[in-house]
Amino acid sequence: MVGQRIFVPSRGAADWQRLLAEPDKQWRTGYSARTLAECWQDHNGLPPEIAVFFPQGPALLLAIPEYKVPLPGGRRESQSDVFALVRFGEKVSAVMVEGKVDEPFGPTLGEWLDKASDGKKIRLTYICERLGLKAPPDPSIRYQLLHRTAAAVIEAERFNTAEAAMIVHSFSRTRAWNADFDAFCSLFAATMEGAAKLVTLPDGRKLRLGWAQGEERYLHM
Repeated sequence: MVGQRIFVPSRGAADWQRLLAEPDKQWRTGYSARTLAECWQDHNGLPPEIAVFFPQGPALLLAIPEYKVPLPGGRRESQSDVFALVRFGEKVSAVMVEGKVDEPFGPTLGEWLDKASDGKKIRLTYICERLGLKAPPDPSIRYQLLHRTAAAVIEAERFNTAEAAMIVHSFSRTRAWNADFDAFCSLFAATMEGAAKLVTLPDGRKLRLGWAQGEERYLHM
């Protein structure tokens, strides 16, 4: 529900299923929705492969599955697999997590913009302004990575956090679609801080980008 601000604590991974757009179709062993839920519930905190992107002993403050962030130019929100607030040292980061196994990142920007409506053009301009990118970016870039990252920046502004982050949490044994993520990161003038690519946003906040490799055992739970 757009605008929902009351969240019910999860009692286990199965509680995540009802939040999916197609619960019966998407909740399958070995697929990203269930695999990600099993991993995050099992750790009841930050999975170590996510924690490595933050310095100073990061701690998970909260995590909300299937989190929707409205964007201008249409009625469809950006729905992230997990939204998290992560504290590290004296800072807090608003983090969007995109879970993957072997699923692609959806259409390229060029495909998404084919015969684009005015609403799509408005949305892309907004996303690029938030991320400090020239519009339009290379048409081979995956649109999903753009709007997921913009959603992290929007929530960083709303929660007044020091940083934003977008992390792909992949359980693919072949690192499927990692090249698409690298191409997306190449849009930014980034520096490295540990495992994270660090970008300075137009509003002065830092943006962390990362590819986290999840444990294979969660594919079988």
